[in-house]
Parts: sequence; structure tokens; C-alpha cells
Amino acid sequence: MKQYIIDAFTDKPFAGNPAAVCVMDVWPDDTSMMKLAMENNLSETAFIVKEEEGYHLRWFTPGSEIELCGHATLASAFVILNFFEPESSSVRFNTLSGVLTVNRKGDLYEMDFPTYPLKEIPVTDDMEKAFGVRPVKALLGLDLICVFETEEQVRNMAPDQGMLMKIEGRLQNATAAGSGVDCVSRSFAPKVAIAEDPVCGSAHCQIADYWSQVLGKKEILAYQASKRGGYLYCEMKDNGRIAISGKAALVAVSEIMAEL
Repeated sequence: MKQYIIDAFTDKPFAGNPAAVCVMDVWPDDTSMMKLAMENNLSETAFIVKEEEGYHLRWFTPGSEIELCGHATLASAFVILNFFEPESSSVRFNTLSGVLTVNRKGDLYEMDFPTYPLKEIPVTDDMEKAFGVRPVKALLGLDLICVFETEEQVRNMAPDQGMLMKIEGRLQNATAAGSGVDCVSRSFAPKVAIAEDPVCGSAHCQIADYWSQVLGKKEILAYQASKRGGYLYCEMKDNGRIAISGKAALVAVSEIMAEL
């Protein structure tokens, strides 16, 4: 079985967010997929099987299977549209989050994703202890979004992973308005065995939605300020969904020799 390593939300290797992508004829058991995800030790390993209509896509972190992942969806589309269906301009994935369609537009891969209602919740002392800086606002949807006063606070924070485990939300996201971009963010996910997600597409279903409302703009250029860094081109749609686009770069193609 071939495995592809793709860096998502970047146009050059060793930046953005790396994902492993495995395209298979049949599903191995969940335990085997979990073991390979742990072996890869990337924030996500994507597993794909061809179906009559499109492909079935599943995502595994080193800790668990998850219901939505942006960068591994982008990486999966890159693999399918470059190695399996190079004549196609779009690919359809059936996932735990429903049908996700990815369109190739030049060097960008545009993903059609859901948005999630955000409810403002009180800022707590635990949030301040977790991030090392007190947020000015907190919102809870699929994940926790903490809004900070300045971009520098987001870029320079050193979160307490133990405290992050105690606060609500699968991912804990720090975001602020950015200079040169609409927003700057970082994503932390110790609950799924990821200290910091280098560039998180699914988090921007909420982050970009929030900044779109605050800034009164449908198009949001977002930057994730991890050590690797990456850009996300986000556009709010009239149907309540969001288009998130990014570039991708091939790093490696390998053969999995272990039996799954």
C-alpha cells in the first residue's frame, strides 16, 4: 500500500501542516488504522477507499478517529487529483461530516465545509491559566475559540497543555485580528494527542466565520502562526457553508510494508 506525505496550506515542503494519505482497495480494521496513525505521529493520517460515487474518507490522529479535518482533506484531494484522477477538477468525499467536495482551482484546492453555531461563553481563570494570557472573549462551537487583544499575544503564547486538557472543546483556538491578514490564530489539541496543530482547516470553519461577522467581510485571509505556518483563503457562502482553500506540496511517496 502506498502512503503519500503532503504538506497542506503551503506551496513548499516542510511548511504548512503535514498529513499522511493512504488510498486503499478495502478497509483494514480500525485497530490497524489507529496503529499506523500512531506510527506516523502526524496530526492526521487519512484513509481513502473508492466507492461508486466518489471516495470514502476517514481521519485518524495519533489518539483517535475524528469527525472533520481540513488539512488532511486538502492533502487527500491533492493525492486523488494528481495521482489517481489527474484529468478531474474535483473530488467528492463521503465522511463523518457528510459529503465534502474539493475543487481544484489553479494551484488552490477549495474545500466545501460546514460551519457551526458559536455561542459566547464566559472567559474563565482556567482559560487565562491555559493560554498564559487572558482572552477578551470566548466562544464555543465544535471547538473553543478564544479571542485575544493583539496578534503578538497569539504568536508569543506558550500554553499550559495540562490546563488546556481541563477546558471545554476538542480544539482550543487562540485568535486575534492580524496585520497583513484578516486574522492570526493557533490551535492546540492535547485531547486528541496533538500539542499544537500546525495549520487547522476545520478550526477555521469557526474562526473565519467569527471574523467574517466581526469585520463584515465574506472573504477572510487567515494565517496560522505555528512554527511551520500556513495560509487559508476562506469565503463565507450564502448557504451557511464555508469555502476554505489552500495550496499543497508533495513531500514523499512510500510503501507500507507492514500488514494492515
